[in-house]
Amino acid sequence: MNASREDLKGTVGQWADRIGVKVREIHLRQMERKWASISMKGRLTLNIDLLNLPEALTEYVIVHELVHLLVPNHGKLFKNFMSAYLPDWEERQDRLKSF
Repeated sequence: MNASREDLKGTVGQWADRIGVKVREIHLRQMERKWASISMKGRLTLNIDLLNLPEALTEYVIVHELVHLLVPNHGKLFKNFMSAYLPDWEERQDRLKSF
């Protein structure tokens, strides 16, 4: 918990390299209804409240958004990519719902 902005940006960079996608901009701001969003042009917006979540949940949110650069929906292919990169992603998703 209590990651820094630099920690989040570093995690984004590491995962973007691993997944093979390009993030052009990273923004942190207060978001009322979402943990994050990403545009197909690679503009990633992260909810500033991620700084206070456990690292595993923050990582899940980041990977989820980056996989959207490969697959824009939440269909079977999206879930296959999520399972390949984070085998326990469904457990993390469930844990995130409690925050």
